[in-house]
Amino acid sequence: MDEWRWMTAADLGRGIAAGDIDPEALCEVFLTAIEAHEHRDRIYARLTPDRARAEARAAAIRARAGTRKSPLDGVPVSWKDLFDSAGIATEAGSALLEGRVPDRDAHVLEVASAHGLVCLGKTHLSELAFSGLGLNPMTETPPNVHNPDWVPGGSSSGAAASVAFGLAAAAIGSDTGGSVRIPAAWNDLVGLKTTSGRLSLEGAVPLCTSFDTVGPLCRSVEDATLLLSVLEGSKPADLRGTSLKGLRFGALQTAVLDDIRDAPLAGYDAAVGKLRAAGAEVVPFDAPEVTDALAQSSVYAAEAYGLWKDVIEAAPEKMFDQILGRFRSGGEMSAPDFVAAWTVLKDARKAWDARVAGFDAVIAPTAPILPPDRDRLMTDQDYYVTENLLALRNTRVGNVLGLSALTLPTGTPACGLMLMGRPMGEGALVRIGIAAERALA
Repeated sequence: MDEWRWMTAADLGRGIAAGDIDPEALCEVFLTAIEAHEHRDRIYARLTPDRARAEARAAAIRARAGTRKSPLDGVPVSWKDLFDSAGIATEAGSALLEGRVPDRDAHVLEVASAHGLVCLGKTHLSELAFSGLGLNPMTETPPNVHNPDWVPGGSSSGAAASVAFGLAAAAIGSDTGGSVRIPAAWNDLVGLKTTSGRLSLEGAVPLCTSFDTVGPLCRSVEDATLLLSVLEGSKPADLRGTSLKGLRFGALQTAVLDDIRDAPLAGYDAAVGKLRAAGAEVVPFDAPEVTDALAQSSVYAAEAYGLWKDVIEAAPEKMFDQILGRFRSGGEMSAPDFVAAWTVLKDARKAWDARVAGFDAVIAPTAPILPPDRDRLMTDQDYYVTENLLALRNTRVGNVLGLSALTLPTGTPACGLMLMGRPMGEGALVRIGIAAERALA
């Protein structure tokens, strides 16, 4: 049964439906593996075994009765520890929130549970979700599946590790500037960034509500599609009959290829070659509005500091100095500058929408760098600044422009291919994504 740990969530769901997998046995396989794992405490902030067993028991009863609530009914997943869970601490990777215990589940957790997902526990993350590196010396830095010296990517760091190390069938994270896609890419997973506003943020500890989104980290595009459907309680997109033949991809050149390292570039070039070989047209293009939009990224820190300044300044010593400084930089932005920045972003979004109207999706390397060295980040200030700025540079394009986005493994370790779709265009994007996934396999 240990092989269940490495199956896709969709295949586990099919096994449950066929009667080949018992949800209670499946839950015990994951709970046992977590308890025995050398990195358990670096990946999970806390487990919820009583809840998991109760949910698995109910799923088993439904499976025997033929009344399963979704294709993933009975599948065990992890939740990033910024989604409220009733009676269980939710601390968002921050000592500032130590001992915070909500009295009800986040809305997406309520909906997912109602559709049969089994909650294994809560995973570690970057401090208040404000870093793409996954480095968190204040609580815990999860491992990277490729190299023990590398950071895992963030902020959904433990979410990615839980899946990559076979300690959850899938994970639910959040993405404000790349926090689903970077850890997914650096651990060779699929990650879906949903459009802002598509999934409820009620009961999710906020970072920057103008950009915060909920999304899955998983083993396949099919998994991402099914997880999106259970998070919002909708019918999943139909993935049948997909092909890359005749599709037209725009290959963004602006910003995303600047200062790119050799391995990510090689992975990206190889991926583009496979897309073309599968029948897709790939058209390089420039988009000056991307530069304009990225230049307004200071709105992140301004909104984040506005939300958190009172809590932070009451106990700043509880924060990692790099994250503290990033929050405090938001206090330097004036209200007129904030409004002006959003005007630029809105204009950039209009320009982008017009420019890419003839493409089925836009592609770019998910990250221009490999995962940085954890210890060096703690001792080399210049290295930290450089790697931190580059880590989220490419993924942030999708956030500032308000897009849906998907990262896929390229076959080059820790190097992802990002596909960007239209706002609220997740259904079309995953159909393209599953065809691209086949081409890249």
